[in-house]
Amino acid sequence: MNSAYHHRVAAPGELGDLTSSGLLSTPANQDSSGSPTLIVPLGSTEQHGPHLPLDTDTRIATAVARAVAARLGAGWLLAPALSYGASGEHEGFAGTVSIGTEALRMVLVEFGRSACNWASRLVFVNGHGGNVEALVAAVGLLRTEGRDVGWTSCLVRGADAHAGHTETSVLLHISPEVVHVDAMVPGNSAPLAELMPAMRAGGVAAVSALGVLGDPTTATVLDGERYFADMVDGCARRLLAWTANGHGMLI
Repeated sequence: MNSAYHHRVAAPGELGDLTSSGLLSTPANQDSSGSPTLIVPLGSTEQHGPHLPLDTDTRIATAVARAVAARLGAGWLLAPALSYGASGEHEGFAGTVSIGTEALRMVLVEFGRSACNWASRLVFVNGHGGNVEALVAAVGLLRTEGRDVGWTSCLVRGADAHAGHTETSVLLHISPEVVHVDAMVPGNSAPLAELMPAMRAGGVAAVSALGVLGDPTTATVLDGERYFADMVDGCARRLLAWTANGHGMLI
């Protein structure tokens, strides 16, 4: 099944495509203040089992952010994704590149300080749970400095933990060409709360030799379409509320 993501229908303005002089002279890039609201996908580069790509979290965050920016319309500008995050729990697998919580916090702070020189607002759309601690700290600091910055996450109620049914379904919807269907195998489907003690000591590798928490073999395109729509609807709703009331700490 093809999606609007593949065709990039009603694509929003994208920061990387613009020139500096054209950025603030194009009405479509301006909100009521005359400057853009910058929406920044935040993901990770980490293992997602034998069947999903290392950029899964970044890919999902980018697709959600693009769809949200297109829905919200004029004044919402999509930034290139930040593709490295705090992924220490996946260090036992090749391909994982984690910069850790403190480095990520510093990157987000400096990103916000710089971008807010010309953007009226800044919001991070997060695709990786390990980034939350850094996001909370960075956004809190930026707001105490007087910058209008917020964050939100790509959420699915009842989702499994990692590279299982949920993420695999979403990738089958937005990027089916990168899913290695023949390599799908069930992972450890125990509740995350039960796995956390072992994971704190030895990372994901301590509870799943293949790095999968959940069952990707049950994933479907239709479920992925529904999950993706829920992510976009939830992020758009939270961002509209944010712009209306000015609260920076989103979930």
